[in-house]
Amino acid sequence: MQSSNDSVFRFKQEANFWWLTGINKPDWLLVIDGLSKNTWLVNPNISDVHQVFYGSLQSDTAKKISGIDKVISQDELTVVLNNLSKKHKVVYMVGDPINSKYFDFVLNPAQQKLRQKLELIFDDVQDCNLNLAKLRAIKQPSEIIEIKKAINLTVEAFDIVKQKLPKLEFEYQVEAEFSYHFRRNGADGHAFDPIVASGQNACTLHYHDNNSVLKNNNLIIMDIGAQIGGYSADISRTYAVGRPTKRQIAVHQAVQTAHQQIIDIIRPGLKIADYQKHVDVIMQSALRELNLMKTTDDYHRYFPHSVSHGLGVDTHDSLGQPTEFLPGMVITVEPGIYIAQEGIGVRIEDDILITTTGCQNLSAVLSTSL
Repeated sequence: MQSSNDSVFRFKQEANFWWLTGINKPDWLLVIDGLSKNTWLVNPNISDVHQVFYGSLQSDTAKKISGIDKVISQDELTVVLNNLSKKHKVVYMVGDPINSKYFDFVLNPAQQKLRQKLELIFDDVQDCNLNLAKLRAIKQPSEIIEIKKAINLTVEAFDIVKQKLPKLEFEYQVEAEFSYHFRRNGADGHAFDPIVASGQNACTLHYHDNNSVLKNNNLIIMDIGAQIGGYSADISRTYAVGRPTKRQIAVHQAVQTAHQQIIDIIRPGLKIADYQKHVDVIMQSALRELNLMKTTDDYHRYFPHSVSHGLGVDTHDSLGQPTEFLPGMVITVEPGIYIAQEGIGVRIEDDILITTTGCQNLSAVLSTSL
């Protein structure tokens, strides 16, 4: 994807494709025949210029990474697809993300280009995003190991930053401490653009500028996660710069209490709808304690985001639209209260594994104290 003029953004693989193949290079394709169990990796056509500037993934390496034995060319792909269309009327593909109609940004055009090609060959082209999301929602032991590595490294970085915070002067210095610790210890980098938001900035949920001065008597939200082995951490803590005010302490305590109350109700079999009802009661009670809940509109004014999302290859992993929590799911719990007129924003977020008997807070070792 174009970055500026003749430069490109650093490539980031589509999560479903990476989950299926482990391939982290652009323009590769995967074909799976569900009847014969045959699978093919399709090698992209690489120009000499691209090879010189960016290199390429060799077929033997792709076989080793993916475990798929057959690597074919783009020309061979057309033959394979035409042959498959003789015994398959329906072809499934990874289409646009679930709920993409609500996105306010331009979608990756690769899916639509692929759909147009497949529609010329097959009678019916359908999305398999939801099917894959349901599979990916239940994390295997090897996946949980990688998620724990990412979480543990993120926790280490938070501890270091909290110790150094009194000597840091800008939000970007906080970000730099995390970036240094992640890369120095072998992480892929940040799992998402880090949020380091102090004072009024903390009331912008996805604040990414990270360039303001750290002022005394302000709070600072750090919403950050490392990525290791393709899997993400996502942790938030709110710390005080200097001495916090009584009001800041009260808001932080309300979020801290709600955070633990919400975690305490999570268990396998809990209906998602019931979970949301419990969260609503807990958060509305917290807002009332702070004298913020005057009307029903105040609820989403001061708590405007979801309390949980899936976590895995994608930082916001789709759980496949489940009706209840299932063992093996990994979710976040991230209550927050944002009072723009007072310049106070507080969010506390941990990463939670649903177990067979309850849940495990994978980032519990990191203190939630102010």
